[in-house]
Amino acid sequence: MKRYRYSTFADVVSRFGKKRLLVVGDLLLDRYIWGEVSRISPEAPVPVVWAKDERYVPGGACNVASNLASLGADVSLAGVVGSDERAGILKGLMDERGVRLEGVFSDNNRPTILKTRITAGQNEQQVLRIDRENVDPVASPVTRKIINHIAGNINEYDGIIIEDYGKGLITPALLKGVVPLARKHGKILSVDPKESHFSYYKGVSVITPNHHEAGRAVGYALDNKKSLEKGGSELLRKLRARVVLITLGERGMMVFQKDKPPRRIPTLAQEVFDVSGAGDTVISVYTLALVSGASPIIAAHISNCAAGIVVGHRGTAVVGRKELLARLRKETGKRT
Repeated sequence: MKRYRYSTFADVVSRFGKKRLLVVGDLLLDRYIWGEVSRISPEAPVPVVWAKDERYVPGGACNVASNLASLGADVSLAGVVGSDERAGILKGLMDERGVRLEGVFSDNNRPTILKTRITAGQNEQQVLRIDRENVDPVASPVTRKIINHIAGNINEYDGIIIEDYGKGLITPALLKGVVPLARKHGKILSVDPKESHFSYYKGVSVITPNHHEAGRAVGYALDNKKSLEKGGSELLRKLRARVVLITLGERGMMVFQKDKPPRRIPTLAQEVFDVSGAGDTVISVYTLALVSGASPIIAAHISNCAAGIVVGHRGTAVVGRKELLARLRKETGKRT
């Protein structure tokens, strides 16, 4: 990044607050319980956790929306929750972050998705995770409500993000309604994919799989330079996308564009505590940078920098504009 000027990135980030994005996807509520283990249960050979603290954090598409809001964007959310207490908790958390919820609909036949993680000890070792969810496809009437909501507000958005966690919302029926709308109105449509759903995403602007997901989508491992370049180009062609951005973990990321050679974005030196939510950060910052006028390569550098920040925090985290600018200044060697 040192060959780029800090002002190049700062100019893009300065426009974040003028942009409005819609996040469509699976809405999750994460519950964290922290405690200590002092003994083994007499009832079964399992630890007894003495719970000392707990908190709720927005997850899934809600985490993407939280990242965008933290960076100053005007964010709307579209998805499904149940008619339960957890829905109220999740909506309250999103309201605190200033996220618009007009596109969130209730379904009496589905629970609000809850993932409970129990950790214990000084190293915060995860002892147990409990999932409460229904991953059947969302009912057609609810899907139609979401499509109609998007159609009625499409001109208000600068871009749309599809966050697919495979929990039932992102279906061919939904995307057949959303993709043509985005293309007709010239809106950037980016997707954080579920590996089993790649056939759904034809015609999107941007897709951001990790290298494992991309490899399974093309049918072979992307474990060297040759296979990576072949797989990324194949995805670009099959999906007719504008950009395929493949994240490579500690190896950075690779950007594929039509009629241009692939571009490697190197990883940034960092201490990694937790990779939870890193993919959410990549797609949120990448899309926001694109709609703010960044080229696909500049947007990749900015999102790579943002992801480097969040993996340095424990648990699901978001990045703020001030923190992002400070990291960009550091990585460019303070060139102005």
